[in-house]
Amino acid sequence: MVSPPTRRLRDRLRRVVPGTGARVPRPRTEARPPRRRVGRRWVHLLGCTAAAGWAAAFPLVSDLPNQVFWGTLSAPAYGLAGLLCLVLPRRIGPRAAAAVAVVGAVLLPLVLLAVHGRHQSEVMVVERSARLLLHSGNPYLAAPVRAADYNPYLPAMTLFGLPRAVLGSAGPVCELLGDARVWFALAFLGCMLGTWRLLRAPGDRAPLLPLAVLTASPLIALALAVGGVDLPLIGVCCLAMALAGRGRPAAAGLVLALACTLKWTAWPALPVAALLIWRLHGRRQAARAAGIALLGGLAVVLPFAIAHGREMREQVVRFPLGLARVQTPAGSPLPGRVLAELGPAGHTISLTLLCIGGLAVALWLLAYPPASAIAACDLLAAGLTIAFVLAPAGRFGYLALPVVLVIWPRLASRVLTWRRPAPAVLPPLTGFVQV
Repeated sequence: MVSPPTRRLRDRLRRVVPGTGARVPRPRTEARPPRRRVGRRWVHLLGCTAAAGWAAAFPLVSDLPNQVFWGTLSAPAYGLAGLLCLVLPRRIGPRAAAAVAVVGAVLLPLVLLAVHGRHQSEVMVVERSARLLLHSGNPYLAAPVRAADYNPYLPAMTLFGLPRAVLGSAGPVCELLGDARVWFALAFLGCMLGTWRLLRAPGDRAPLLPLAVLTASPLIALALAVGGVDLPLIGVCCLAMALAGRGRPAAAGLVLALACTLKWTAWPALPVAALLIWRLHGRRQAARAAGIALLGGLAVVLPFAIAHGREMREQVVRFPLGLARVQTPAGSPLPGRVLAELGPAGHTISLTLLCIGGLAVALWLLAYPPASAIAACDLLAAGLTIAFVLAPAGRFGYLALPVVLVIWPRLASRVLTWRRPAPAVLPPLTGFVQV
């Protein structure tokens, strides 16, 4: 006897003339017309228009000459990119627009500012720390008296200032090649390419267009042109999560060690990556990655902390938290900064909220450990966003790190939601909720 599901399947595959049992071929259905990408050109135009408006606002509202210079050059470039999206064929329009935006919003401002020695104070701090390290062995000034004298970065950040210390400033070529912003940009682009290669969907080519769009966006282009000190941190955090998701604990540990010796804000990436490796690849691999990261980080930071502990505590810890004698210039009107300006009570409330927010993210991480690189990047982005928003001193530019953490892994893997991992060979985390 034929079961009902089998009968339904058989009737769908053939039609029978009643009373004869003869089969009649199914009529051919008309081919569906291919779906048109409705509005894709207008979406590109809208993005270029928004970027042009954002850049055009800097000459009107900013009091920093380098940002005004960037906005003056970038706004016409974004406008021309939008025009190319509108008039050129769809195959070449986006590529031509991305090329124009990269040249006009990134390369041209960066080269002109670098050749003339114009940059934000962060670049000067990194380059000065490299000179101090080579001459005295200490990248921190012993007695800082103004904000520009403080070095809020960990010792590995001085690597990006070594080209200036070696090449000097004799001529335009040395000015350009010795500029720390060039090496910030190269580190960022290299890590973005590595992340794409690890997470890319099968059959994807090199990410030239997505990487060009990300780099030319005002979020990254402004930082590349005038400062860029946070870009290496963005890159290594993305790369570390991708390596952890692919089950490469040694490489992930080394990249995490580099991240944790650049800025203290990278340290939350260590437990996130360790829990991701633990859930997907087992306890031993997670311990291996965490051990390499901790040993590598301590090997770089601990000698400076022992020899120059007072300077590091004052400049790396107290200065970013607004507890030093000199106030940090990071003064964007974020909630933590607004609270800190109310006085000692407001400053205490800001730090208390920061601790509560960090504890909440930590508890969520333990209860729902990440199951993919995208989930790990999202959790890290959430924690960093809370830290940047509630810290007593912060800038809107710091939010570029969580934004890229959310966007770039999704572009690389073409996955918008958290993907469930394949069943692990080793048992999952004991006592953790599986999602």
